[in-house]
Amino acid sequence: MRRWLDRVTGRVTMYRLVLLALIAVAAVAVVLSMLGRLAFPATDLLATAAVAVAASVATSWLFALAFRVRPHPESALITGLLLFFLFFPSGVVGDLASVALAATIASASKYLLAIRGRHIFNPAAIGAFVVSLLGLNVAVWWVATGVLLPLTAIGAFLVLYRSRRTTIGVAFVAVATVIVVVRLVSGGTDVGAAIGTAFTSFPIVFLAGFMLSEPLTLPPRRWQQLIVAAVVAVAFAVPFQLGPIFNTPELALVVGNAVGFAFGQRRGIRLRYLGKRQLTPSAWELAFQPVRPVSHRAGQYVELTVPHRADSRGSRRIFTISSPPSTSGPLTVGLSGPERLSSFKRAFLELEPGAIVRATGVGGDFTLPRDPMIPLLLVAGGIGITPFASQLAHDRDRGVRRDVVVVYAVRDSTEIGYAGLLEAAGVRVVLVSPTEPESLPAGWTWAGSGRLTGDTLAGQVPDLATRRAFVSGPPSLVADMRAALRERGVKRVSTDYFSGY
Repeated sequence: MRRWLDRVTGRVTMYRLVLLALIAVAAVAVVLSMLGRLAFPATDLLATAAVAVAASVATSWLFALAFRVRPHPESALITGLLLFFLFFPSGVVGDLASVALAATIASASKYLLAIRGRHIFNPAAIGAFVVSLLGLNVAVWWVATGVLLPLTAIGAFLVLYRSRRTTIGVAFVAVATVIVVVRLVSGGTDVGAAIGTAFTSFPIVFLAGFMLSEPLTLPPRRWQQLIVAAVVAVAFAVPFQLGPIFNTPELALVVGNAVGFAFGQRRGIRLRYLGKRQLTPSAWELAFQPVRPVSHRAGQYVELTVPHRADSRGSRRIFTISSPPSTSGPLTVGLSGPERLSSFKRAFLELEPGAIVRATGVGGDFTLPRDPMIPLLLVAGGIGITPFASQLAHDRDRGVRRDVVVVYAVRDSTEIGYAGLLEAAGVRVVLVSPTEPESLPAGWTWAGSGRLTGDTLAGQVPDLATRRAFVSGPPSLVADMRAALRERGVKRVSTDYFSGY
């Protein structure tokens, strides 16, 4: 099931997946309206959607022009559709004008309510909050209705799964649902009805899947994201009023965004491109010099933006940092190819030295334990070796020695990236490749030409059940290896998927 989900969701970018899911929910809403299953007239739905989307796209283009940056049409479309689901559908000119104003505020927030290129608030949420606060309209979140719940839940799950934020979404849903149910039960509603009401009258699922998961407003670490999810859930579900301000879903998200911003990278990251070197016949390492020092832990990732005429996979991509943490040295990332290079990869590889690339932030929890006495098993597939390169180089620089076994699966014996670093680290390496290399460094073993399986791991690493495991590489390999390791008694398995954003 995981392999199928990874294959299906991996065919499109994160933005495209969110956009398609929202379009599907909107289309079904119009059809249900025509069938009399939704209380709003189809003409009102279409009018509100048209105004929200048109205003979002137009103002996004105007602000991008004013700030001399490339507009992001998919982001603008998503913002417009989110606002469509928030405001009461109407054909009244005044109501439609307020929706257009919310879209304008949302577009402006991407540039004005940002620090060095990093968003502070979810654009749709801040647009809805300001318009509601001004008394021009009220965000009713009409998408929270029983007839739309199944499709909304499917879309929310796919978005959370693709972005690897399922845990964050589940945490929000759990906390918010418990609080809402307790409130309803304390008011005399039976438990079953209270649970049904929580999911059919409150936008818990929609908020979790389509808005809380927005990457630019989440902090970098998992524990920080869980705190934000809990804060949003409490602010969402616990009634309060401070003068004209009272609890609403959009305010709850804005409060969570502020907490997340306090945790995260509070300024944009600018990197000066230094050049590239070829790691293998089909992989490169690209080096950048941060304009200002960038703090990161070995094994974390950076999200880079390369402006260009992008294909359907977008102009932003997540890369694991392959260099060890440093306050002065270059920051490097690995890139695989060459088959079916995306427009991003082509533009990335064609960068000229001196070009400036922007990053939205550094994050991730794929880090080795602080205790060096814990024995480790590092399983990598292809370019998935990059986080381990950073971690092993960091240990070498600090003089830290660990009991490490690296199992490295490559599609050809010439595709061994960071071989010199692995050899210098003095770790045991088990190589899985179709052909046997002519020679191997001391301490290396060729496991044979077969595919990497659980049996291969168990045969080459007899004590794997006593080790803490880390698996990095393509989603299918990661899913297979995680299941295989757990079947063989490994209690803790951390994973890093190389499926892009």
